[in-house]
Amino acid sequence: MIEIRRTFTHVEDIHHEFGPPASVPLRRGFVCAVLANPYAGRYEQDILPMMDALQPVGLDMARRLLAAMDVTVDRIATYGKGAIVGAAGELEHGALWHVPGGYAMRELLGWKGDRAAYASGTIVEKKGQPANALSIVPSTKKVGPPGVTLDVPLTNINASYVRGQFDAIEVRVPGAPASDEIVFVLAMTTGYRVHDRVGGLRAENIAQWDGLR
Repeated sequence: MIEIRRTFTHVEDIHHEFGPPASVPLRRGFVCAVLANPYAGRYEQDILPMMDALQPVGLDMARRLLAAMDVTVDRIATYGKGAIVGAAGELEHGALWHVPGGYAMRELLGWKGDRAAYASGTIVEKKGQPANALSIVPSTKKVGPPGVTLDVPLTNINASYVRGQFDAIEVRVPGAPASDEIVFVLAMTTGYRVHDRVGGLRAENIAQWDGLR
């Protein structure tokens, strides 16, 4: 069911935007996997088997991205995920990435909740678990042609409302997705937008287990 056709990784350092160079540049990165879409060109009622099959793909991509960014786990401050579905697929195919992609990054960064229980929908995730990466991973998805761009949202890993870390990274894989492909995306950064100055909650002031605050 899982056929990875291509992988694509991008890392950038932002030193400044009109103002003085930052003392520590903001590092942002994303990793993409281009997969064959086993449901392309037809309607399939039960698509959950692919979500289960994507679990190791998510874990591998999260590790690849961290390695490419060349920073320690404690440097990762924000994350996000996304999917681009080729024209022969449907938007719901991109939604299969929510659990495999999001929880791969959360577990890499220290979250210790029950991924299986969340995926099955049998429990509501509790706020205040003793771990890192407490916030929901923001996400976006679309159906599009080869080379289309996707703006993947980014928010703080422990408190979604850290205003200075609201961001997005533009993702594009040249030539993908073909009509029978899906591009799955994970993204992470090391902190605040360069020269952020619009106030709000600061990451360094997050109360323990803030989660979605």
